[in-house]
Amino acid sequence: MASESSSQLDPNSSLLTQRVLLATAGYDHSIRLWEPHTGLCQRSLPHPDSHVNSLEFTPDRAKLAAGAHQAVRIFDIESSNSTPFVRYEGFHKNVMCLGFCEDGRWMFTGGEDGNARIWDLRMAVTNELQCQRVYKIGTSINCVFLHPNQAELVLGDQLGTVHLWDLNTDSVEKLVPDSTPSDRYNKSIQGTCVDMDAVFLASVDTRGHCYVWSLNQQSGERKVALRKDFDAHSGYALKCLFSPDSSLLATTSSTGEIKLWSTVNFMIKNVLKCKGQRWVWDCAFTRDSQYIVTASSDGIARLWDTEQGQLKREYAGHDKAIVCLAFNDDV
Repeated sequence: MASESSSQLDPNSSLLTQRVLLATAGYDHSIRLWEPHTGLCQRSLPHPDSHVNSLEFTPDRAKLAAGAHQAVRIFDIESSNSTPFVRYEGFHKNVMCLGFCEDGRWMFTGGEDGNARIWDLRMAVTNELQCQRVYKIGTSINCVFLHPNQAELVLGDQLGTVHLWDLNTDSVEKLVPDSTPSDRYNKSIQGTCVDMDAVFLASVDTRGHCYVWSLNQQSGERKVALRKDFDAHSGYALKCLFSPDSSLLATTSSTGEIKLWSTVNFMIKNVLKCKGQRWVWDCAFTRDSQYIVTASSDGIARLWDTEQGQLKREYAGHDKAIVCLAFNDDV
C-alpha cells in the first residue's frame, strides 16, 4: 500500500495534494512553485537581482528562503505578495547554501566568502537578521548540512576538506578525504550529508569521488572512521543525500546521472537518467523514500521512482539551468 506522501504525488489521489511543497530556481532570475502531483507551475516569484544558488522552506512551511549573490531573501509563500519580506544583503559573495534548524529559531548559511554563519530569526519580522555565530574557513564553502542532532554543521570547502562544526562546544573536527597533492579544484567538496540514524557521513567531490565515514559511538565518544571510498561518477559529483529511511545514498553529477547506492554495502542500486538531462545540481527525497526530485541544467526538474528507477513526472518552465530546489511533504 502506498504511503501518504507517495499518494500525495499521485494525480488521482483524493488527499490534499497542496500539502506537498516544491520550489525550483536557478539562472533565469525566477523562483517557481509547483503542484508536485500534476507538474503544473502554481506561481512564479521574480528574483531580478541575481541568479539563485539555494532554496529551503522554513519548518512551518509558510516561508521560502533563497540564497543568492551577496544576499538572502525570505518570501512569505502564504501571501500573494511576491516581494520578499526579508532582504539581507550583507554578504560579499555568493551564498551557496542555507537551511533551518527543525524548530525554526535559527538559520545557517555558507558561501564563497568562506564564512558559515548562524542567524537568529526572531528579528526577521522587522526585516533584520542577527548573526549569532561565525566559523571562518578562508576558502569557499560549497555545501553545509545540518546533522540530525541539530547541534553540528557539516561543511565542505573548495580545497577538499570536510569540517564538522560542533555548535555546542564551538569545536571543529576536520576530515581530509584525499591528502595527496593535486589541483585544488580537482578535489573540491561539492556535497556533504549525514543519514537520519547518524550512522554515516558522506561527501562527494569534483573528481566524481564519494567518501563514506562511519560515525561510531564508543564509550560516549564518537569515532569517525572511513568506511568506503569509490568513484561514483565519471564527471563532477555535485550533490549527495541519504534517503529518510537511511537505506539509500543518492549522488548527482555533471554527466546527467543520479545514482542510488544501497547503504548496506554501498553498491549501486539504480541509475536515473533520461535523454536531454544535463548536469544534476540538486535533489530531495520524499519522506517515504519512494521518490526523489532532481534539478538539472536543462531547465527541468524531475520526479523519479527510487525502486524502479522510472521517471514519473517533469516540471518544465524555467528558461535556464535549475541549480537548486526545495521540497517538503512533512504534513
